[in-house]
Amino acid sequence: MEYVIEMLDIRKEFGGFVANDNITLQLRPQEIHALLGENGAGKSTLMSVLFGLYSPDGGEIRVRGEKVNITNPNLANELGIGMVHQHFKLVHNFTVTENIILGMEQVKNGKIDLKTAAQEIAELSEKYNLNVDPNAKIEDISVGMQQRVEILKMLYRHADILIFDEPTAVLTPQEITELMSIMKRLVREGKSIIVITHKLAEIKEVADRCTVIRRGKYIDTVNVADVNENQLAELMVGREVNFIVEKGPSNPGADILSIENLTVKDARGLHAVDGLNLTIQEGEILGIAGIDGNGQEELVEAIAGLRKIYAGNITLNGKNITKLPVRKRTQTGIGHIPADRHKHGLILDFTLSENMVLQNYYEQPYSKYGILNDKAIMDYATGLTDEFDVRSAHGIHSSARSMSGGNQQKAIIAREVDRSPKLLIASQPTRGLDVGAIEFIHSKLIEERDKNRAVLLISFELDEILNVSDRIAVICEGKIVAVLDAKDTNERELGYLMAGGQYEGGVNHG
Repeated sequence: MEYVIEMLDIRKEFGGFVANDNITLQLRPQEIHALLGENGAGKSTLMSVLFGLYSPDGGEIRVRGEKVNITNPNLANELGIGMVHQHFKLVHNFTVTENIILGMEQVKNGKIDLKTAAQEIAELSEKYNLNVDPNAKIEDISVGMQQRVEILKMLYRHADILIFDEPTAVLTPQEITELMSIMKRLVREGKSIIVITHKLAEIKEVADRCTVIRRGKYIDTVNVADVNENQLAELMVGREVNFIVEKGPSNPGADILSIENLTVKDARGLHAVDGLNLTIQEGEILGIAGIDGNGQEELVEAIAGLRKIYAGNITLNGKNITKLPVRKRTQTGIGHIPADRHKHGLILDFTLSENMVLQNYYEQPYSKYGILNDKAIMDYATGLTDEFDVRSAHGIHSSARSMSGGNQQKAIIAREVDRSPKLLIASQPTRGLDVGAIEFIHSKLIEERDKNRAVLLISFELDEILNVSDRIAVICEGKIVAVLDAKDTNERELGYLMAGGQYEGGVNHG
């Protein structure tokens, strides 16, 4: 059998918008096949057709040579197709076992047989080296572990064709490395995998072949060994992409943000930020480098006003904002691109245009005497979506929920950058974005710096921290352990400091 999956000339429209324009994708047995495309190119739509979430408007699907009509995910499961979605489908106050067996519970003596199920799940977990505790609650485990639960959910249902939608978008570098080895092991055990991604290094690392789509159209299928990252990027965006961040030297001025002896507690009451000191000046990008879970999230939330400050002071542009509510901080000059776009960045059931004015809907021209001016809001949103190339099926009238993750991210960045705040907090700003969008966003952050704004960049991508930042502050166990010039350091030194190594030059709190 040459192909386990054949999607031939698949067409999918949403009210006149063509998301998939006669796309063909063919998956071989025991291969990892990458599906590459820009944000909003139609990748998730195509896989949703294969998984039975959408019905195609044209074309045909063959599974192991047989023509099939997959009208819902249960049928996909019966055909051995499983999918790990970009945003996980888990019940947070259920255990791992309860989530995995949901919808196919085994009953013994009138009760759900959790014990047998947990044993089966433990055996599966061991076979594929997933290290998941069947009795842990979802709300108590890391995002990386939650993803492994989703993988186990597929394996428990005996899926042998696995779809991963942007699987590394929310993972730390270490979790990404572990996921790569899990995927290779799955293929060795007889599975076939389609992985949606736009991280070119990951395609080179794990994929055998790669199908490229652009704006809903099929471009090419290539053997990954025969192309380099630049060629993949050009196929994806239709032009040459510059991987080097072009920027002149910074010209720092007065202090914009001063943090003194800041202490912030996490959900368990422990000191996540522990007596931290930091200063950012106008006209510079300060990157924060650290292993996930060392206080970055709590630090950002404390500055933005989303988390209570236990001790210490935060001064913005000479004004003490330690006790100010969120809106007052925004008005004082803070912009915030949050790490979790669904929780803190968007109201998913609002339209794109409504989301674009979340920070200033109560000001003129967007409202007067408490009444919204729809035309002003729509004009503003149209201008921003054009400038930042935010794509959606129904333009500014699309609900935020219906947009691809990358386009949701671009919408938030457009809203926050356009206000040009004195301090722009950019937390994982390019998570889930394609290389063309990343190039554009980096240029926008540098534009803000060159307007004498201060940019605080938090990212788990060390190459992003090194390329975009002027100075880099290393955070470890809730403290800044070193502040370095970006041009004078490298990944090895940063990794050493992030892991708790001593800085030879002595601690410099900048």
